[in-house]
Amino acid sequence: MKTLGLIGGMSWESTAIYYRLLNEIVRERLGGLHSAKLLLWSFDFAEIAERQHVGDWQGAGVLLVEAARKLEAAGAEGLLICTNTMHKLADQVEVAVSIPLIHIADATATAVAQAGVSRPALLATRFTMDQDFYKGRLADRYGLHPVVPDEAGRDMVHRVIYDELCQGIVTAESKAAYIDEIARMRRDENIDSVIMGCTEITMLIGQQDFDIPVFDTTRIHAEAAVEFALG
Repeated sequence: MKTLGLIGGMSWESTAIYYRLLNEIVRERLGGLHSAKLLLWSFDFAEIAERQHVGDWQGAGVLLVEAARKLEAAGAEGLLICTNTMHKLADQVEVAVSIPLIHIADATATAVAQAGVSRPALLATRFTMDQDFYKGRLADRYGLHPVVPDEAGRDMVHRVIYDELCQGIVTAESKAAYIDEIARMRRDENIDSVIMGCTEITMLIGQQDFDIPVFDTTRIHAEAAVEFALG
């Protein structure tokens, strides 16, 4: 089994889910007392979020590259960036190390394509919804047609992520708001599925809330990582 290096803490709420999922999936595959071989670098998320919101992606990239190199030096044989948004810097991280980076968008796009759908709603941070690093990868490499909420919807989705989910707050009101937004997008945008494109969203909604396919990027990423580790 290969050792996985996790660049986490963005937020630690979803990194904790990654830790649980990676170990659960390894136990399911291997049985008994088996668990994942993991190294974790966990950021103080406030330092990352501040750079995100002022547009200092270069500064954030320096921090991620430093973390990746430290994980590689500690013995990691593959890397996970445990957040969708920070895959904006995935190429920068990838060229800084000699070990593979397991890309969350690639794993997600593969799952979407295998499900036979192509027009997913993309719920994520404003950075992921507004910028092209994620949507463009899904479209250019996999022929998908991701759709993001309208302006008000993007504001709501982003606010819930940062003001609630990243702080461990899960409310029925926000869950209802997400479900209502998907209903609107089905009516107005003809979406055929949902990508939970922020690793905290799995805390709020899931497949049980919808009758169209829902893609939990946190679980999908963890499953791809275990495939790599056991491959």
